[in-house]
Amino acid sequence: MNTANQYLKAIYLIQKMEDGPASTGAIAEMLDVSPASANEMIGKLESEGWCNHEKYKGVELTEDGIVRAREAIQNYCIIERFLVEVLEVENFREEATQLESVIDETVAERLDTIIDREPQCPDCFDAESDVCALLELEVDAAD
Repeated sequence: MNTANQYLKAIYLIQKMEDGPASTGAIAEMLDVSPASANEMIGKLESEGWCNHEKYKGVELTEDGIVRAREAIQNYCIIERFLVEVLEVENFREEATQLESVIDETVAERLDTIIDREPQCPDCFDAESDVCALLELEVDAAD
């Protein structure tokens, strides 16, 4: 089950990659859900003021939606980096995806003190590879 934050994160990343509105199909694909499920959640996000959806044009985050999406990406980065750097989990992407919906900001802040997050977070997140770019550099350096 995908949370509102996961949808906001997906919309934000797609908007960044496409340099424009995120299509419902792209959101559904990124989150591995049906377009109907994506459409339903987009409607809920729009009613909460997190995004604007225009049929056949796509979804764009509001200013509040962007702030919340960036916070969600930052928490996801923290979780990924904790899983790799502290716990040395190999399947960190899958684990991070599962954990992001249950770890709140308080826990993420505590994990952050352990990993010493970089100041450029969440801009360090690479949407295409679905991983913190700083983490990729560390992983590549270890090879």
